[in-house]
Amino acid sequence: MSTIIFIIDYILRLVTADYKLEKGKFSFFLYPFTFLALADLLCILPSLFLLNNSLRLFKILRMLRILRVFKFIRYSKNIQILTNVLKKQKDSLMIVGLLAFGYIFISALIIFNVESSTFPNFFDALYWATISLTTVGYGDIYAVSTTGKIITMISSFLGIAIVALSAGIITAGYMKEIKELQNLFRDP
Repeated sequence: MSTIIFIIDYILRLVTADYKLEKGKFSFFLYPFTFLALADLLCILPSLFLLNNSLRLFKILRMLRILRVFKFIRYSKNIQILTNVLKKQKDSLMIVGLLAFGYIFISALIIFNVESSTFPNFFDALYWATISLTTVGYGDIYAVSTTGKIITMISSFLGIAIVALSAGIITAGYMKEIKELQNLFRDP
């Protein structure tokens, strides 16, 4: 039953492709190659292959039914709001991301030089710095010396600040989007 609904949805989207793409008759040829159309098609095909047992190899495509999640994303207002926030705040978030990568790299260099016996290679130091940034602290790699422990404490506090900064940017943008939507519906 759900396969029939998806097929009808796909056909209706193909028939109305010009409303979305606005390229005239060429829209009907372009639509099947859009990301969401391909995701829809990949969701439908595995169910159609179930009807024919001679195509057993293609039954692996059944796993692609998970792509149906993209259909829900298309209709979710909250996902659309979050997407708008990420687009509008992309510059701020990129700066915070660069700050985080710089922090991880510098922390890894410092701890790699301070505790060379604990961190035999630079990748282990990068792993430690990432875990310290996120304040997860798995405990598989940790500083042993007093200097290393002090660096870890400082690193954890800075990590909290960097994570809070990105969370604050996203939250402020989300609240701004919600207020803009509320004002849009209030004003006639």
